[in-house]
Amino acid sequence: MDILEKIVDVIDQKDGENTVVIDMKSTLILTDYFVITTANSTSHMVALRDAVVKEFQKFDHEIIYYDKDKNHEWMIVDAGDIVIHIFTKKAREFYDLENLWKNFENLIDRETVS
Repeated sequence: MDILEKIVDVIDQKDGENTVVIDMKSTLILTDYFVITTANSTSHMVALRDAVVKEFQKFDHEIIYYDKDKNHEWMIVDAGDIVIHIFTKKAREFYDLENLWKNFENLIDRETVS
């Protein structure tokens, strides 16, 4: 299992909602994939972020940047070739990254995991 699949599995295990993976390789953005997911609270965002960071560390995958504060509606974990976006529902609707990048391939589209 590659690191992208493992990151998505970790997000699913932590109940990230409506997770999508967008292939960004054909853009001028310096990343291969955007992983976008929704958290149901700020504490859930922190749990998702921490799980993702821990998984990257297991793979000895460099993390360039991640939000360390706890009071955001949008958290980013930038691991270079993979960028994770963790939103509150309100922020995800407002920023609407999926619509912004709608012409690019969505590799997965997962509904809420029960």
